[in-house]
Amino acid sequence: MGKINELLKLEERPWGGYVILLDEAKCKVKKLIINPQKRFSLQYHHKRNETWTIIKGKLKITVDKKEAVYSYGDTISVPIGTLHRIENIGDEFAEVIEVQTGTYFGEDDIVRIEDDFGRVK
Repeated sequence: MGKINELLKLEERPWGGYVILLDEAKCKVKKLIINPQKRFSLQYHHKRNETWTIIKGKLKITVDKKEAVYSYGDTISVPIGTLHRIENIGDEFAEVIEVQTGTYFGEDDIVRIEDDFGRVK
């Protein structure tokens, strides 16, 4: 189990963090862990789609200009180029499985429009 635990390292972010579960040429899968009352930047990507499945918590999710509240078992699709944001509106950690498909999955394919942590370029 030691090697598996080393591979599943939490990548910390100001809003929480993520663990990479799968990283292949045409697909990347992450488990996102969002701190209570924190949110991602309002962002989009040039080279990837994202599909999110909520596995824990209550989240306010923005896709394009539509906001809605989601919880366990809900699935949301975010096409390439679409503005999106996840916000944990609960008092406990929230968890989301994110499946990325496309041609590139690097963190530098994040275009931030708004950010609570000063990361807009």
